[in-house]
Amino acid sequence: MKKLLVVVMTLTLAMPMLAIAQEQATKAPETTKGKEFVVYADKTSRENHYIPSGWMGDSGDIKMNDASTVNPHTGTTCIQFEYTSQRKQGKGWAGVYWQNPAQNWGSKKGGFDLTGMTKLTFWARGAKGDEVIQKFKVGGIGMDPKQAYTDSDSIEMGPVELTDTWKQYTINLAGKDLSYISGGFAWVTNADLNPEGAVFYIDDIKFEADPTMKPEGKKQENMPFYVYADGRSVSNHFIPSGWMPDANAAKDIKYENNSKEDPYLGDTCIKIAYNDVSGTHWAGIYWQHPANNWGSIDAGFDLSKATKLTFWARGLKGGERIEEFKVGGIMGEYSDSDSASIGPVILNKEWTQYTIDLKGKDMSYIIGGLAWATNIDNNPEGATFYLDEIKYE
Repeated sequence: MKKLLVVVMTLTLAMPMLAIAQEQATKAPETTKGKEFVVYADKTSRENHYIPSGWMGDSGDIKMNDASTVNPHTGTTCIQFEYTSQRKQGKGWAGVYWQNPAQNWGSKKGGFDLTGMTKLTFWARGAKGDEVIQKFKVGGIGMDPKQAYTDSDSIEMGPVELTDTWKQYTINLAGKDLSYISGGFAWVTNADLNPEGAVFYIDDIKFEADPTMKPEGKKQENMPFYVYADGRSVSNHFIPSGWMPDANAAKDIKYENNSKEDPYLGDTCIKIAYNDVSGTHWAGIYWQHPANNWGSIDAGFDLSKATKLTFWARGLKGGERIEEFKVGGIMGEYSDSDSASIGPVILNKEWTQYTIDLKGKDMSYIIGGLAWATNIDNNPEGATFYLDEIKYE
């Protein structure tokens, strides 16, 4: 009887400890060892640790062959992507995440502890050359407090203009928190950068522990620093994603990033047609970094060297009235450091340069590169206007 009592007491005491151990096991990611950790090596490789399952945006515009034998960089296969830029889901952009486990957007336990890895390298090429990928990325899955398993960090690089030969690219991860990464790799591009679509190849994606890699500090960007240079330019640093005041803006605004109607410089300009279809009475667009960032993502540029923002604009008829052109002013967890504006601006029919004076302004952290807003009261017949060569100087 005493022996039975001892056994029962021992099991009773052990149960809470077992529950704690099980809970820790469900939360802790698998720890990596060694100097390399592979995302993709070859189609059938046992070294592959992530799955390209997270299709985003206009997913219907993407075709993938993860066993392409068309000139792989190494091994017998590489991954071929075809992006058609047809906007099948109406987004205007698309991308793919390599996830662990498959289809994990932060609701499932998965991922790896990649502590010690200081860079991710991969090889890429375009079918023709000049294909533009908006960004390549590590982490960022489930960066929402509502998700149970969020990636510990988010790091990106881009835009990247591909060549028609294999080239290695590197994402610097030194100093980043890689203790939980379920989104091992991702690419994103859009129809504005690739109006005729893009076919490209990726191979040999892997994390590496390179002790020579040093953390990238926040750098002051060199001038000129473009918001918009040309429709497909890799110099464009902001995305016209912040349509205002709400979802109705999509009814009121028609936006064309690659208009060839008499650009001021280069091959294309921006064409914007505004009309109050929704009855909201006003509308506008913010150019943001990254897309749809209203201050929720720490991604501002240090534009302290800038003393002005200049841009060229014209109206279709002349006389179109834009109430305000604005720099900065985005508020949120990560707010812009300052704001400046001009307006109202009465547009000419001919190209005219305008300047927003930034002297004395704190430009050390800018998410909102440029914004415009207008209303139907001052444009009762609507307004069609053009923008080009938007840059900080």
